[in-house]
Amino acid sequence: MESKCLRWRKQTLKPIETKREEGDEEKKRSGQAAAEEEPLSPSACLFHEPNFNVHIIAIMGCKTKIYPDIVKANLGHTLLKHPRFSSLQVVDEKKKGEMKWVRTEVDLERHVIVPELDPNMESPDKFLEDYIFNLTKTSIDKSKPLWDLHLLNLRTSQSEAVGIFRIHHSLGDGTSLMSLLLACTRQMNDPQALPTIPTNKKKDKKINDVWFWRIVLMFWSFFQVFWNSLVDVLIFIATAMVLKDTENPLKGRPGSELTARRIVFKTVSLDDMKLVKNAMNTTINDVALGITQAGLSRYINRIYGGNRNEEDNLPKNLRLRSTLLINIRPSAGIQALADMMEKDAEAKWGNWIGYVLLPFSIAIPDDPLDYVREAKATVDRKKRSLEAIYTFSIAELVLKLFGIKAASAMSHRVITHTTLSFSNMVGPLEEIGFYGHPMAFLAPCSYGQPHALMINFQSYINKMTIVLSVDEGTIPNPHQLCDDIADSLTLIKDAVLTKGLV
Repeated sequence: MESKCLRWRKQTLKPIETKREEGDEEKKRSGQAAAEEEPLSPSACLFHEPNFNVHIIAIMGCKTKIYPDIVKANLGHTLLKHPRFSSLQVVDEKKKGEMKWVRTEVDLERHVIVPELDPNMESPDKFLEDYIFNLTKTSIDKSKPLWDLHLLNLRTSQSEAVGIFRIHHSLGDGTSLMSLLLACTRQMNDPQALPTIPTNKKKDKKINDVWFWRIVLMFWSFFQVFWNSLVDVLIFIATAMVLKDTENPLKGRPGSELTARRIVFKTVSLDDMKLVKNAMNTTINDVALGITQAGLSRYINRIYGGNRNEEDNLPKNLRLRSTLLINIRPSAGIQALADMMEKDAEAKWGNWIGYVLLPFSIAIPDDPLDYVREAKATVDRKKRSLEAIYTFSIAELVLKLFGIKAASAMSHRVITHTTLSFSNMVGPLEEIGFYGHPMAFLAPCSYGQPHALMINFQSYINKMTIVLSVDEGTIPNPHQLCDDIADSLTLIKDAVLTKGLV
């Protein structure tokens, strides 16, 4: 592995071979000019409000030492070709103070930070955790494009070195930014091949050939979508006004968005999650949500029981919900983003965000598999709803009628009336290298959101990393909570094996 990485010091990232058409330079110049005049989207502006100054962090563990000169040499012809990463956000005085993107020369010395570290430090894992904690106390300097990369040649329990990408949320949604990051990587077995991301395969549903039943099914599906969407929109409006989650040990205090975040993560077996998925005929996302519900139930039950877990100590009718921010604009794939950086092609980008309010089942059932069953029922119902599109439209309407302050206040109110954020992101199927540095794990998260707890799942090859971003004033023992979620996978897997469902 070391020799592969060293060879990258003598060469830059090999692009995927493509044929350039005539007129590419003219298109490039006109595209850059258009980008300079492009205003920030309303959602991007929202992330500049004081109560929504959100930053995304992607922690990348590497199997070898990181060579900063290699990284800097390759950033210039990959990431910096994306207009968002080579543009300033400036106020357009001609348009009543609106903000716009303006291309600029990027000084990598201001973006790539390589701290000097003590090679004999007592606990590298604790140092890394504290380093990120201190990073969440700060914002990125707005006099430069809003991203930076910290390279730590620090041997931890999971890696030989660590890279920490920090990106302001106004540059894009989490899914797009992760796709862009992966577009800067290549498979270790094939330096010219992009990572392979698994896709959902739609199962062909066998429908009775009788036209009557086809029509009945079509109307029933339409009614389900209509009814679920109507109910979800009404709940969203009620949440923005008065409907709050039950006070619980995970719910943040006012002002949580201004506090530093303790970010912890733990890796579990993706094969174990697939075993549960196949046995129960669900999805990986259902399993992730199921073990999260189990872990949160275990954690809250212990608190209400005075650190005892022997019996059910949970209060009845506990309302606990997660806010999911969904990008309703179809995200560009990794290939499209790679083409954009290499050929100046166009790719869809930006924050077009709607809300989905996801209820969590907090209970101590007799059968641990009920957590996954409940998760599947919840997710299946949400799939038959246009909640994200309608909530995005409501936010857009509020923005146009009452301005960014009102839209920010509404979004902040919705989030603070719920308990946490949850996401599950799909990663590469094979080992990848970041400019030749083989990666051991990926752990994305964020800080600056009003929630005191954010939970992310990130798959990579045959592993799943559980990442928690917490306000320690609300959750003083995040490692215990992370362990509870990870241990719940073992509990549910053992129940599957005991019942003979495999």
